[in-house]
Amino acid sequence: MRMLLRGAAALAAVVTVASVTSGAAAHPRTERAAGTVQTSAAAQIPPGVTAGVAVYDREAGMFTEQVNESAQFRSASVVKLLLALDFLWDRGPDYTIPAADRARLEPMLRSSDDDAADHYWSTYGGSAIIKRMLDRPSLGLRDTAPPPAEYAGFWGYTALSARDTVAIYRYILEKAPAPVRTFIMDNLRRSTRCSSTDHFDQHFGIAGAFDRPWAVKQGWSGRYGEGTCGTQAASSGTQAEAAPAPRAAAAVDLTRPALHTTGTVGANDRTIVAALTLHQVGTSYGKAYTDLGRLTRSLNVPGGVRPAGSWFGTWGELVSVRRGPTTGDERITRLPAGVEVLVSCQTRGEVVDVPPYTNDWWAYLPQYGGYMSNIYISSPDNRLPNVPECGSPRP
Repeated sequence: MRMLLRGAAALAAVVTVASVTSGAAAHPRTERAAGTVQTSAAAQIPPGVTAGVAVYDREAGMFTEQVNESAQFRSASVVKLLLALDFLWDRGPDYTIPAADRARLEPMLRSSDDDAADHYWSTYGGSAIIKRMLDRPSLGLRDTAPPPAEYAGFWGYTALSARDTVAIYRYILEKAPAPVRTFIMDNLRRSTRCSSTDHFDQHFGIAGAFDRPWAVKQGWSGRYGEGTCGTQAASSGTQAEAAPAPRAAAAVDLTRPALHTTGTVGANDRTIVAALTLHQVGTSYGKAYTDLGRLTRSLNVPGGVRPAGSWFGTWGELVSVRRGPTTGDERITRLPAGVEVLVSCQTRGEVVDVPPYTNDWWAYLPQYGGYMSNIYISSPDNRLPNVPECGSPRP
């Protein structure tokens, strides 16, 4: 049984959102003595979203954001950081990783492979892994806890907080042996857009809000629709089996859809970002993706560079992103229903008809390296406002 809950039918949400031009605006904040918290008014949590946020500037040695930083959330795939650390702990002076384990660990960290997580959870003691991590003083975990006893097989039900997530990254970057740090962070820097198990687009949050360099480990859990990432229309036979209905009295919410973005941003992994979120029951993946993106873009992240372009809402289900501005061009991926996209420029291409609408303008999405028809972008005009024309069909 796979350990994360992802099931049910997709919701074809129509999201109408005004475009937001990207930019690194100054954030109001209260400066305090070094080593303490900067209380910031930057974090904007969308309605209906419960969030735990911690942003730590390693260069300044202080937090720039803390919102419900000690609140416990079910970890989803973020716990894979602890699975990897547990395996790599005390492996000898050269930290040699056997080929079979490298073949599991790399996709687990890069592509959030669940089969690999199942292997390490079942092979190395399940909840005992979390207890070992709690006993490591160098990690300094305060809010982490194993899954509830009745869900001991579900690694994604491990409890984590935003501040403990920052502590995990600080250990990896500042205390772990160099081979461990290099292996984990290099794989997180190579995060794939599509998850390997269920074909979810995992370049939300940090990966959408900032230009590289960044390194991410994302997490999602709940009754979302099928994954749409890649050239396939939807995932086939890769969804996790549903766990028994969690008890309402569980200490950590195991029912609302979760979506988490964690990792580092900027040169030399300057800033650690952890944004853990819960969404209302029935929220589509595209809506959660968009809300987490807006939250992440609002944060004060020193060293982070915002990508150029304007953000727009989209409508429709399984909208294709293609190599060029025609329906005959290769499809790169399909978008989660209702997700926001960053548009850098637009060009005329093939006429697309979706009665009663007709449109020959196509938007270039730099983060996907492809085009989508403007007909699926939430804007009253065929040509998007304040978006320049592309210098060529394939910038």
